[in-house]
Amino acid sequence: MTSNLRDSQDTPTGTGGTARPATRRSSKKEATRELILDTAERLFAEHGIYAVSNRQIAEAAGQGNTAAVGYHFGSRADLIEAMVSRFHNSVEPAREAMLAQIAGSLNVRDWLDCQVRPITDRFDEIGTPTWFARVGTQMMTDPELRDILMESSFAQSPSLRASMDGLLKCLPFLPVQVQPERVDCSMFLIIQMCAQRERAIANGEPTIRASWSEMATGLVDMLVGVWTAPVTPV
Repeated sequence: MTSNLRDSQDTPTGTGGTARPATRRSSKKEATRELILDTAERLFAEHGIYAVSNRQIAEAAGQGNTAAVGYHFGSRADLIEAMVSRFHNSVEPAREAMLAQIAGSLNVRDWLDCQVRPITDRFDEIGTPTWFARVGTQMMTDPELRDILMESSFAQSPSLRASMDGLLKCLPFLPVQVQPERVDCSMFLIIQMCAQRERAIANGEPTIRASWSEMATGLVDMLVGVWTAPVTPV
């Protein structure tokens, strides 16, 4: 949700270099939005998206107004869309940098690395605990939420679209009608494997791979197999 017109207008700086009131209001509003997103992400991961009310999110975020979630985000779908957008915005710079390095490559693995590693690197950067992957697994199994996840992911990430275009150029033999199947399978594996590791770390359980980077290597190995698998004529 964008700030209203009053909040977006500059107020002249006072003597002594005091911060503009509009800037302070905008900063406070953005900080509150971030806090609500962090809280919602954690509660959704731990208890389930449909098991947590907006009121519970507001209370857990320390908001005196229990309608704070609706005020800052609108509907539940808007809240979830903002959550997905925030994550993709955070990985966009890393993926753009990788795209610049592999421009023109005809190596399938390069493009899959470009899809996977910015995500796993981001989880590694955040540290313990993380929650977004576990929220993503719930979204993948719900038709309405899955649409939000897929549409927001590609809409908010030009680099993801570019990496998919580069991947498909490496696979000219892949029929057009098969491509959506492999996109779905690829997205499912990325989210599920990240969620599996995220959950194990949160619960203090052993992980299959020692690090997020090693997990990314194994995941890309699997995805190379998915994308280069033979196609049976129908």
